[in-house]
Amino acid sequence: MPLLLLILLVAVLASLWRERRHSGLKRACRWRQERAAGQWRCAACGAVKKGALAPNQCQGRD
Repeated sequence: MPLLLLILLVAVLASLWRERRHSGLKRACRWRQERAAGQWRCAACGAVKKGALAPNQCQGRD
């Protein structure tokens, strides 16, 4: 029984690690709107994205 719980714990941790690595959220992007230019600029990495809605994933360089 303890071996089964250990295997389950390792499987859950591996799954969480894999999800985090394949996520688009690589850094703490803070998007600032530049209304005159009609775009959003990330204060953390400098990425630029056009559009009216703030992006929810980092578009910058890794």
